[in-house]
Amino acid sequence: MSALVMSASVMAEDHVMAATRSAKASDQAAPKVLSVNIKEAQDYAVKQNRSLKNASLAVQEAYAQRWQTIAAMLPQVDASYSYSDYLGYSATLSMAGIPIEIEMPNVGAFAITASVGINGQAVVGALLNNIAIEMKKLALEKSESELRGSVMSAYVSLQALKSISNLLDSSLNNIQELEAMTRHAVEAGAAEQTSADQIRVRVNALKNNINTQQRSIELATNSLKVLLDVPVETELILTESMDEVLSPARVLDLLGQNFAIENNLNYQLLSKQVELAKKNVHMAGWAYGPTIGVGYNYTNQKYYGEGGMRMTPPNVVQLSVKMPLWSSGKRAAGVVEKKIALEEAKNNLSETTDNLEIQYRQLCYNLTSAYETYVTEKENLEVSQRVFTSATNKYKYGASSNLELTNASNDLISVQSTYIQSILALVNAQVELETFLNN
Repeated sequence: MSALVMSASVMAEDHVMAATRSAKASDQAAPKVLSVNIKEAQDYAVKQNRSLKNASLAVQEAYAQRWQTIAAMLPQVDASYSYSDYLGYSATLSMAGIPIEIEMPNVGAFAITASVGINGQAVVGALLNNIAIEMKKLALEKSESELRGSVMSAYVSLQALKSISNLLDSSLNNIQELEAMTRHAVEAGAAEQTSADQIRVRVNALKNNINTQQRSIELATNSLKVLLDVPVETELILTESMDEVLSPARVLDLLGQNFAIENNLNYQLLSKQVELAKKNVHMAGWAYGPTIGVGYNYTNQKYYGEGGMRMTPPNVVQLSVKMPLWSSGKRAAGVVEKKIALEEAKNNLSETTDNLEIQYRQLCYNLTSAYETYVTEKENLEVSQRVFTSATNKYKYGASSNLELTNASNDLISVQSTYIQSILALVNAQVELETFLNN
C-alpha cells in the first residue's frame, strides 16, 4: 500500500501550505460532522480554500488598479490655503530717485487648481488593465478547477480504501474461524501443530495488511480534510459511493464530448498573453506621442492691513503640449523589446494550439485504458474473493490443503492492491480530461 500512501500525499501537496491548521482563523465555527457527496465536497472546498480567496482578492485588486489608471486621466482638483506674515517688513521702491516705502501686510491666499493630462500610453494602460483582470479571472477559474479535481481524487480514493478495508475484515474473520478450528483439531490430535502455525501466519499477515490499510485510510482522510480546510476533529461522512462516481455512464459521457479549443483554460490564458503583448507594443510606441495638459487655477488673496499689491491674477487657464524629441534610442529599444515579446507569445500560442488536439486524444486514450483496467481488476477482485471463500470453506471440511488456502489468501491481497491502483489511475485520468475540457 506504499504507492497508495504516496498518491494520497501528492493529491494534497499543492494545497497543504494554504490550509495550515495552526494558523486557521475561520469566520465561522468548523462543523463537528460534515456529510457531503463529491459535488458538495468540491463546493465546500472552493468556499473555504484560502488560495482561492487570495485569487479572488487579486481580481478585486486588478479592478482597483484599473480605476487608478482611468482616474489619472480625469480632472484632478486640489485646494490649498496659505498665510504669510512678513513681520513688519516694508519694501522700498525708487521712483525718479525718490525712495518710496511700501508696507508688506500679512496675506492669506486660497487657491483651487484643476488639471488634466492625457497621452497615448495612459489610454493603452487602461486597456492593459482590462486584460489583466481577464487573466486573473482565468487564473482563478483554473485554480478552482484543479482544486475540484483534487477533491474528487481524494474522495474516491478514501471510498476505495474503506471498501477494501471491509473486505479485509471479512477475510480476517474467516481466517480466525479456521485458526480456532485448527487449534481445536490439534488439541484433539486430529491435526498437526504445523497446520495451526501456518494458519496463524496467515492471520498475522492479514492483521498487518489491515493495519497498513487503516493508516492509509487515516492519511487519505487527513488529505481530504486539508483540501476541505476543516480541522482534524471534524467527522467526515461520504454519502456518494465509489461505484456512483466510477460509472460507465460518466466515462462515456466524458469521452463523447466534443473538444472545443476555445474552452481550454491554458489556451485562453495564452491568448490573453498574446493580446497583452500586442497592447504592450502599442504602449511602447506611444512613448513617441505627445502629452496634452489642460489646467485652471483660481486664487483669492486677502491682505490683513493697509497696502499690498495684487500681483497674482485670480483666474489662470493653462494649455500645454509636451513632445519627446530625443532619448538616445531608449524608446526605440523599448519598442523592439515588446515586439520580440509579442513574437514569443505568438509562438507559445501556436505551439499550444498544435499540441492541444494531440493532448486531448491522449487523455481520451488514457481514460479509456484506465476504465478498461478498472473493470478487469474489479472482476479479478470478485473472482479472488470467491476463490478465497471457496478455499476457506473447503479447508473447514478438509477438502483443501493449507497451501491452497495460503495461495488464495496471497492472491486476494495482491489483487486488492492492484484494484486500488486501478481506481487511482481511473480517477486521475477522469479528472485530467475534465480539467482539460473545462467541465
